[in-house]
Amino acid sequence: MKTLPAPVEALVESFARLPGIGPKSASRLAFYLLKAPDEVSIELAKALEELKANTGHCSRCFNITLAGEELCDICLSENRSEAILCVVEEPMDVLAIERTGAYQGKYHVLMGVLSPIDGIGPDQIKIFPLLERLKLGEVKEVIIATNPSMEGDATALYLQQRIAPMGIKVSRLARGLPVGADIEYADQNTLQRALSGRQSMD
Repeated sequence: MKTLPAPVEALVESFARLPGIGPKSASRLAFYLLKAPDEVSIELAKALEELKANTGHCSRCFNITLAGEELCDICLSENRSEAILCVVEEPMDVLAIERTGAYQGKYHVLMGVLSPIDGIGPDQIKIFPLLERLKLGEVKEVIIATNPSMEGDATALYLQQRIAPMGIKVSRLARGLPVGADIEYADQNTLQRALSGRQSMD
């Protein structure tokens, strides 16, 4: 027996399919929209419609850009170094790194990671466009910024093996103890990475 009208139930189910949104959060969002002024729902619907219609991917780095634009703003920028390329898994990773304000190179978005179990090999993500890009000779260092997961590590190792013979420096984001963390609560892998990535205090 259904306890919600069909339109409400459909919206709850739609929200629940989003990452990080469970059934309770999905219900709260749906009921918020029910109570909110009509313009809130109208603006949300319009934003969702325009999201797909007016966005695309940069033909060079595969970051998100406006539909109809071949290159993104970062690729077009003359103020960013062509010599350093940061390789990330998803466009969200570009946003995270950009928020730091500490990186002034260019990017390459893989649009995923290698995962043989899921049938994802080099052909299914943007590895070969990356290798072709590196053959142009402008990039002197590649920073591999994949996530510290089994798939991220496997992808980083594969890239290192393919890029190093080109004579390009390959580096990886440092991993270790987060700021404010207590050593006693750190897991074994985190401590191991923190030790191996230790830095001189000179």
